[in-house]
Amino acid sequence: MNRKRKINSILEKKIKKQNAKLSKVVKPKYVSKAERERLALEEQADIQLDN
Repeated sequence: MNRKRKINSILEKKIKKQNAKLSKVVKPKYVSKAERERLALEEQADIQLDN
C-alpha cells in the first residue's frame, strides 16, 4: 500500500508542475526602484510642460 501511495504522490506532483507551467499567470512585470523614480520624474516634467 505504501508503494502505491508513494507512486501516486509522485505522479500527482508531476501533474501539478505541468499544470503550473501551462497556466497563464497575470503578474505585472517587475520594474526596479530606479526605473520607477525615472518614470515619475518624466511624468512630472510632462505635467510642467503642459502648464
